[in-house]
Amino acid sequence: MSIGFIILLLVIAVGVFIVFTYNRLIGMIEAVRNNQKQIDIQLDRRFKVFESLINVVKKYMDYEQTTLKDVVALRNQAQQAKAAGDEAGRIAAENKISTIASNLNLVFEQYPQLKANENCMQLQEEIVSTENKLAYAKQAYNDSIELYNATKKSFFSEMVVTAFNAKLNFDFPYWQLNEAKVAEQENYTVKL
Repeated sequence: MSIGFIILLLVIAVGVFIVFTYNRLIGMIEAVRNNQKQIDIQLDRRFKVFESLINVVKKYMDYEQTTLKDVVALRNQAQQAKAAGDEAGRIAAENKISTIASNLNLVFEQYPQLKANENCMQLQEEIVSTENKLAYAKQAYNDSIELYNATKKSFFSEMVVTAFNAKLNFDFPYWQLNEAKVAEQENYTVKL
């Protein structure tokens, strides 16, 4: 084997590695974006369920008017933040809507006839289901970001990312629990 042939093999191996790494990182970026779209689907679903629930409870309480106004205002705030590319602002607004959703159960306890309404019960279950699906979608999104970040920071991959910085180097914000939920989880104790 001649030196020229060995050098050619090394150049081909490096080229294949660069192409493989580039394609793998592009796949990971697209996975993150797809997971973000799944969150958007659940957020839209949650908003529609809120609207339906509020229409059912209108005849029972005044609370729904403030709730509807708050949810609509927060939803608009989230949409504006999304349009402006402010992912942190969007996350904050959507997390506030989640807080409203978690407080609805307390309100229903105050209205026994509302609690017994079949449509209301179905919508309440739908909100819980949607919040669970949303939590799962957020977790999948965060996991895909974690995998992408770990891969792009690995030794050889980092060189490829540096070479194709505009196409491969993104800083995706994580969806996080709001601070009250984190404190609640940290302070959780089992009561015997």
